[in-house]
Amino acid sequence: MRAIYSYGIAGLIILVIAAWLATGTFVAGGKGPGNGERAIIDIGGEHHAASDHPGENVDPHLTIAERVAQAGGAEAEARSVRTQTFTMQPLTVEAPLRGKTKAKSVISVMPETAGVVQAVHVQKGQRVSVGDLLCTLESGTRQAAVDQAAAGLAQAQQDFDTNKSLRDKGIAAANTAKGVEAALKGAQSAFDNATLELSRTEVRAKVAGVVQDPLAMPGSAIGPQAACATIVELDPMLFVGAIPEARIGLAKTGLAASITTITGQTSEGTVSYISSIADPATRSFPVEIEVANGNGALRDGLTATATVNLGTAPAHLLPQSVLTLDDAGTLGVRTVEDGVVAFYPVTILKDTREGIWVSGLPAKADVITVGQEFVQPGQKVNATNVVASPETATAAKGA
Repeated sequence: MRAIYSYGIAGLIILVIAAWLATGTFVAGGKGPGNGERAIIDIGGEHHAASDHPGENVDPHLTIAERVAQAGGAEAEARSVRTQTFTMQPLTVEAPLRGKTKAKSVISVMPETAGVVQAVHVQKGQRVSVGDLLCTLESGTRQAAVDQAAAGLAQAQQDFDTNKSLRDKGIAAANTAKGVEAALKGAQSAFDNATLELSRTEVRAKVAGVVQDPLAMPGSAIGPQAACATIVELDPMLFVGAIPEARIGLAKTGLAASITTITGQTSEGTVSYISSIADPATRSFPVEIEVANGNGALRDGLTATATVNLGTAPAHLLPQSVLTLDDAGTLGVRTVEDGVVAFYPVTILKDTREGIWVSGLPAKADVITVGQEFVQPGQKVNATNVVASPETATAAKGA
């Protein structure tokens, strides 16, 4: 009896399903008739008309915007984006350098004659000026040579005057003048040489700077090959570094530069030398920047950085948020031109707190600031342009 009952229930269910299938219509769950109805034959995969299933025959190589436009419907309507107009401005191009300070010269002051050091008039660390006395050598026989040459000069002068007087009276022949004149010149030359040799016993500074080792000691014998004192010339001071080969085309002597040492000292200077040969290891070019150091505050050998002003270049100051990538992964900016999206690859020139400086845009560009990630080049959009914010305007003026 139970079996007959079960078979009866099963038969009833089959009849209901058969009646439903006879209608030929499938209604998607949650949607009423006319809004989700599909022919059951479609479910079986026997009928797939392109008109019944829009978008299934879309070319997979098309961009998102092109697919939306091909699919039609509400999604093909122009998207709304927000733009802001940015104008090209001159950007100060700077080259940061790392290096160190260096004394312009280190000079070993040597006497021009040999002798024993009688006195040393300076000490290490002392600042000296041009002409300051550094060392004195024993004069030896030099003073006697000067006295003798002076006496010879006086005698030659007396002989010349006597001869002239006699010639004027007609007593002496006219041709005797050449002899006494030559004798006078010889005596004068001997006196000058003796005086010069005596003056060489006083060794004086030829440049201004600070006295350093080596420094002669009293009683030591020195000569043209031994230093009386060593002077470090600190004014002007030099900054020595290297400029990258990518910026060497913009570098030239006379450019302004600012120097900051590891001790926090800052100074202004100018580029005084640029090497014509690159360092084979770094592919950079040695450069020297001359810095005024009248007070001697800058010392030789300090680690320092320099910023060289290389001039200006046309660029745009943009918010970092407007940067995006195209389908190929190229960094750029999306703009709106006559209601259509355009993409411009850009090159980052400088990153600041006010924004990012880039090149590659037209002189005046309506950059998409909101919605740039949801549109593609060639797509029509409804663009709303906003005025640049006061902060952006101020940053642009300051740059």
